Amino acid sequence: MLLDDWITEFDRGLRSMTGVSRMTRPMPLPAESAQLAERVEMTAQERAHAAGLMRVNHVGEVCAQALYQAQKLATRSPALKQAFEHAAREEEDHLAWTAKRLEALDSRPSLLNPLWYAGALAIGFAAGRFGDRVSLGFMAETERQVEHHLNGHMETMPAGDYESRAIVEQMRADEAAHGKAAMDAGGVELPFPARALMRAASKIMTTTAYRI
Repeated sequence: MLLDDWITEFDRGLRSMTGVSRMTRPMPLPAESAQLAERVEMTAQERAHAAGLMRVNHVGEVCAQALYQAQKLATRSPALKQAFEHAAREEEDHLAWTAKRLEALDSRPSLLNPLWYAGALAIGFAAGRFGDRVSLGFMAETERQVEHHLNGHMETMPAGDYESRAIVEQMRADEAAHGKAAMDAGGVELPFPARALMRAASKIMTTTAYRI
C-alpha cells in the first residue's frame, strides 16, 4: 500500500473509534404509514432499551470498519480490495446512522470502542492471511450473523420507535447483500468450530456493548 493509502485507513480507523463518521446516503426514514401514525411517547425504559440495541449496532459497525480494513491489507487482489472498500463505505453509512440515532435517544456509543476496533482488526487480518476464499467466507459468515442479530432487534425494538426500525431495516438489507456478494465472489463456508467461535465472541460483545 502507498503512504496515502495508509493515511486514509488510519483516518478511517480514528473516525470509527471516535464517532466522527461520514455518510454517503441519508438516514433511512420510517414508511409513510408510520410517519402518519399517531406517535406514542416511549417510556424511559423503552428509550433505554432502544439505545442499548442501537449501541450494539454501532459497535458492530465499528468492528465492520476494522474487519474490512484488515482484509484489504491482507489481500493482494485489486478486485477484492475494491470489494472490501465498497462494503466498508456502505457500513460507514450505518456507523453514522446509528451514532445519530444514539444522540437522538440521549445516549452514547460504547465506551469500549477502541477495544472492539483493535480486536476486530486483529481477527480480520488473521482471517485474511488464510487466503482470499476464506477471507470472503469469513465476511459472509459475519454478515449472516449480523443479519441474525438485527432480526432479533426488530422483534424487541419498542413498537413506537419507527426511526430506529427504519435504520435497522436498511442495515439488514445491506448486510444480506454484502454476505451474498462475498459468497458469489468465491467465499467458502467456514467449518462449524469457526462459526461457533464467532457466535460466542459476538455474544460477549453484544451483551457488554448493550450496557457499556
